[in-house]
Order: sequence, then structure tokens, then C-alpha cells
Amino acid sequence: MSRHLLSPQGDFPPAGLGRRLAAIFYDALLCVALLMVTTFIYKLLWMGVMGEARLRQLSDAGALDGDPLLSTLLVFALFAFFAKFWTHAGQTLGMQVWGIRVQNADGTAISLWQALLRFLVAIASWLCVGLGFFWSLFDQRKRTWHDLYSNTQLVRIPKRGK
Repeated sequence: MSRHLLSPQGDFPPAGLGRRLAAIFYDALLCVALLMVTTFIYKLLWMGVMGEARLRQLSDAGALDGDPLLSTLLVFALFAFFAKFWTHAGQTLGMQVWGIRVQNADGTAISLWQALLRFLVAIASWLCVGLGFFWSLFDQRKRTWHDLYSNTQLVRIPKRGK
């Protein structure tokens, strides 16, 4: 499967930690909304299967706390969000606002495998108190752990002319 070139093309500077964090904050707001909608649909489906009274009874008893099926579904929803944006345009909505893009060194879109690696290692970076992100402060090319592990780069792209 050939990778498609992202537009615009060029030799762009790496994105700094500040822009990364700003885009993450913006995307976090979108992700919270996505998780809320996904949970709502999941609960509606369960209500349709079990009935409202039985679902309320289970909920009040705490039987639905830490639902592994819901947790798995939420992780898949988050990955789908990032994978779709990263593999097609190289940018999530937050990345578009802050003028940054994830790409391969040759300017092509990343693969689904690279997106999965980025996603998993980014989670590990956060679990290490953000150490994987702060790594960019010491790397000459401003790469984070997930950039290094997935062999991708985050670059600043110029604003499109109007």
C-alpha cells in the first residue's frame, strides 16, 4: 500500500512542546465529547437489551462500575479518532488549529501501524508523568518518545494563503 503525500510539501521545522501541548488540550476537549457520546450510545444499547429498570438496578448496586467492555470500547473510539486524522491528513482538529502535522520524514502520511504505535507510546508517556513528552526538550529534533518509537515527526506547517 503506497503512502500519499501530504499537502503542503516542504522542509518544515519541528514542532515544539508548547504547540504540542496546546493541540493536545484542544483535542482533549474533543475526546471528552467523543467519550461521552460513545458512553451514551453504549448505555442506550444496554438499556434496550436489559430494560431501564434492570439497568438502573445494576447501576445502583455498582455492578456496572469499571465495565471492561465499555473501557475497551472507549479506548478503541479514542484510537479510531486519532488514527483517522493522523493517517489521512496528518492532523487532528487541534493540530490544524496550532499548525502542526504528523508525517513521515519524506512528507507522506503515516500508516495505521505507526498510528497505533504513536497512540500506545503516547499513553505510556503520560503514565510516566509526561516524561515522554518532555523528552522533546532535550532531543535536537524535538522528538518525543512516540515520535521516536513510531519513526514519525511532528512539524510546523505554514498557514494556508487566503
